Amino acid sequence: MRWPRTLASRLALIFFTGLVLAYGLSFSFQFYERYISSRSMMLGNLEQDVSTSVAILDRLPAAEREAWLPRLERRTYRYRLDEGQPGQPLSLANAPMAAQSIDKAIGHQYPLIFNNLPGPNPHFQVHLRLADGKPLTVDVTPAPIPLSTWLPVVLLIQLALLLLCTWLAVKTAISPLTRLAHAVDSLDPNAPGPLLDESGPREVRYAAVAFNSLQARIAAYLKERMQLLAAISHDLQTPITRMKLRVEVMDPSHEKDKLWSDLEAMEHLVREGVAYARSIDGSTEASCRVNLDAFLDSLVLDYQDSGQQVLLEASTGAVIDTRPHALRRVLVNLIDNALKFAGAAQLEVESAAGRTTLIRVLDNGPGIPADELEEVLKPFYRVEGSRNRTTGGTGLGLAIAHQLTQAIGGNLSLSNRDGGGLCAQIELPARGV
Repeated sequence: MRWPRTLASRLALIFFTGLVLAYGLSFSFQFYERYISSRSMMLGNLEQDVSTSVAILDRLPAAEREAWLPRLERRTYRYRLDEGQPGQPLSLANAPMAAQSIDKAIGHQYPLIFNNLPGPNPHFQVHLRLADGKPLTVDVTPAPIPLSTWLPVVLLIQLALLLLCTWLAVKTAISPLTRLAHAVDSLDPNAPGPLLDESGPREVRYAAVAFNSLQARIAAYLKERMQLLAAISHDLQTPITRMKLRVEVMDPSHEKDKLWSDLEAMEHLVREGVAYARSIDGSTEASCRVNLDAFLDSLVLDYQDSGQQVLLEASTGAVIDTRPHALRRVLVNLIDNALKFAGAAQLEVESAAGRTTLIRVLDNGPGIPADELEEVLKPFYRVEGSRNRTTGGTGLGLAIAHQLTQAIGGNLSLSNRDGGGLCAQIELPARGV
């Protein structure tokens, strides 16, 4: 048997199994005690009834005995005024308890012979002779102790109550853990979610307070790190500018060109660092309704005016609720990345039945190895490993796009196209009309 995978299933199985076993033991002991009591009472009644019935038949005239037989008949035994049926001799030591009770009741007054009659309805007979020599047979059909018809219904109701109580107990115990798991899964420092409810049992309150404090500390820590990165990057711009001014007054030489190139690379890296640090604040921009077709058309025209090969395919007529500056920065980074590696970019837009809006930036470049599609979204990760800034970049362009996409409530995913090239897809939630 396989152990259940979920904690709720395991707790329910343990609780329900334990309750059923405890209840089964309790019921078994009660039923056994009832069986012993009922058997003792039935055997006692049998002894008294048989002794009384035989005494009555022995004292009645032979002609009147037949009329008394129906009155003396019981559910499990009856009397016959004949030799009975032939059967197998039955030893008293191996006889049923009813036979032993009959022997105890009248065996000291009458010689008894016990016969066993097997068959579809097995029973035994007790043969004796009355005082006048006439035969008398006690025909006994043993039957189990009768069970009340309402008892199985009560058992089923009790088991149903046990199952319901088990389910309620497991749900009460698991619900706070499930809420905590959902809160952890949706934890986003860029868009802090609602705080967990700090009410309920002491352990639940403690976990909720601890998680809320953890969420606040993570947000404060990341904000501090980003502010530190932004401050360092901003402060580096001043000495870089001074060094560029000093290089400009140098006599033309090969060393001057190399220094100038290094300063340009440093300045580009500093600007990207500032941009990445500020991207965490993308969620602070106010949302507004934007005509997506006009927005994308304006962006594409800006590139075309500068001589870049950027095309916009199709239109949806969608009006979305988003943060336009953050979305524009995301698309600019993705388009610049496509232009850098493929020399051209193509934009596609699709509205998925009012649920989501998809914007794809396509290129025919070399693509990205499948095992690195997730890694390139991390800061300072570059697929090109030469460390040459002119070929590999700073490794922040896609990270900034990913950060800003999350800040506006969207999702950025990368995939390689079948015919070669890269597809960068932005999935925006359906908050528009």
